[in-house]
Amino acid sequence: MVKTVRATVRNGALEPLEKVDLPEGKEVMVTILEVPSGEDFEAFCRSAGGWKGTVDAEALIRNIYADRLISTRPEPRV
Repeated sequence: MVKTVRATVRNGALEPLEKVDLPEGKEVMVTILEVPSGEDFEAFCRSAGGWKGTVDAEALIRNIYADRLISTRPEPRV
């Protein structure tokens, strides 16, 4: 079973914020994903477009397509 449950940390232990339908003592695997704070989101918004003008996008695209034409494998023997 895979289920995502929100939880808070209290005294070093995770406390679910919703009912968890598991038998007492059941061992589970927990993956922790931090929820970004509002401050993190604001910083992200302020940085949007910050790279504009620092990269020649057209040249980058041309180089990517040109590099795709380079063969790194030897020609097959017939």
